[in-house]
Amino acid sequence: MSTESEQTVLVVNPGGTSTKVAVFHGEQEVHFKEIRHSSEDFYGFASLQEQLALRLSVVRDTIEEMEMDMAAVDAVAGRGGPVAPVPCGTFTVDEAMMDAIREGRVMVEHPSLLGAPMAMELAEEANCLAYVVDPVSVDEFVDEARITGLPDISRRALSHALGIKAAAREAASRLGKGMDKLNLVVLHLGSGFTVAAQRRGRQIDSTDASASGPMAPTRTGSLPALDLLRLAFSGKYTLDEMERLLVGGGGWIAHLGTDDIREVHGRIDEGNSWARHVLDATLLQLAKETAGMAAALGGEVDAIVVTGGVARSDRFVEELKERISWMGDEIIVLPGENEMQALARGAMRVLAGESEALSMGPYIEKMTKERL
Repeated sequence: MSTESEQTVLVVNPGGTSTKVAVFHGEQEVHFKEIRHSSEDFYGFASLQEQLALRLSVVRDTIEEMEMDMAAVDAVAGRGGPVAPVPCGTFTVDEAMMDAIREGRVMVEHPSLLGAPMAMELAEEANCLAYVVDPVSVDEFVDEARITGLPDISRRALSHALGIKAAAREAASRLGKGMDKLNLVVLHLGSGFTVAAQRRGRQIDSTDASASGPMAPTRTGSLPALDLLRLAFSGKYTLDEMERLLVGGGGWIAHLGTDDIREVHGRIDEGNSWARHVLDATLLQLAKETAGMAAALGGEVDAIVVTGGVARSDRFVEELKERISWMGDEIIVLPGENEMQALARGAMRVLAGESEALSMGPYIEKMTKERL
């Protein structure tokens, strides 16, 4: 069995407006490219599945540009979508997973659902296995975290699990302890924000970047329920328009017309008071959610971990620290998404025999039965 340092993993990560491709040889990222997609690229496509051929075509072109020998690839790792509630881990892309995605038997439509079929097709070309790692539907919630004020509505575990778990592992390494010995609050700050409570390695509660929690660069976060209902039934928006408004058109985009923290700070420096108010509101909401997740851990927090693209802004992080430092002295900042490396590492752990690949089939079957 090969060691991690000998393994070559091809990684594909489809997002709403991009497809990222990388090649890792052991810990080293030897190739990387982010392919940006315009709205015209997907014009007329009625479903996510219709994007598959186009995305695969540009990925294959990228692999050719990299002069990558597919025969040298030991595994392909794709971003895992919200197919079904699952534990954390690395899952083999198999027919059960593929059938559920093709037939739309998933929790919610999300571009990450294309990660598995893209990885499967590329793995067939490389004559190796395809995997997804810590999909967005990792569900380790305690039961009380699911209950809402209406029996018909339950809170679902949908989060930036891939980045959160990777950040938690890195934080544990820096603290010199195993994840099973630590309580962490992890803030993943990307185009959407997730704040999660990690109790001894399990994500017992979290916000949902598409439906709850703090306002983010492109997400509204939690909204007053009655006002949201009135807006939804006002006739001003269709259901699809409302969904695009909440996920993709909300937050900083709605208030400021930008999702770039550098642009927000630039406006503040020019004296734009509204930009200052919007950023202060974001920081306040992040602090409140961080305190909430600390409460979910019974106040026993070993460290607060801040990660994601927005964490690259030292200025934003310092302003955030001013609001959350009272909860504990240990704040670990891990800038960047680090998703590509996390995907590669998940596949490598299986290839090296350090962990066992899981099957999503039983979890898909369980969700299907619960819906009947």
